[in-house]
Amino acid sequence: MDSSEHGPSVSSTGVASGGNLPPGLTEEEAEEMQVELTKVDDEIQTLRQVLVAKERHAAELKRRLGISPISEIKQNLTKGWHEVQCSNAYLTASATLEEIGRSDAYKRTQETLSQAGQMTSAAFSSMGSAIRNQFGEMSSNFSMRHSLSMPAMRNSPSFKTFEDKVENMKYKVMGQSNEETDRSHTSNNAPF
Repeated sequence: MDSSEHGPSVSSTGVASGGNLPPGLTEEEAEEMQVELTKVDDEIQTLRQVLVAKERHAAELKRRLGISPISEIKQNLTKGWHEVQCSNAYLTASATLEEIGRSDAYKRTQETLSQAGQMTSAAFSSMGSAIRNQFGEMSSNFSMRHSLSMPAMRNSPSFKTFEDKVENMKYKVMGQSNEETDRSHTSNNAPF
């Protein structure tokens, strides 16, 4: 039985043999192309199967060698990072950053930020000591009943001293530009 008895055959590209052919293409050329397309499709399918088998074999070898997916990721990251470090963009950026690091403006900014950090650290350390000392004094000066009373605590000399220390620390850290407005605001309201 030939294909003409069953009607026109349809190729995987949708061109019917004996039907509508693209202009300039004979039926023989279309059939040859159809045969070639079938062969290429078969080769692609075979290559896919071979690739799957090779991937399974590689996975088995890695498992037997003790190479885990995490170690592969580490290796890929290390390799990728090395490639980045060797790239022109990275080398150019590194050179630019080194030049910036040697500039006077950068050094002044670094020194200023370092001093600000040291002052802030000292302020927090001082505040922590002040809090610890004031609460120690307050607990020794008041009975349990009085220490639970906020108005009694706010009016105590220890609390007033603590409040003054916190206020002074605030001005050391934040500056004294709005000192008068801040003092009037603090004295009219609760300390916290």
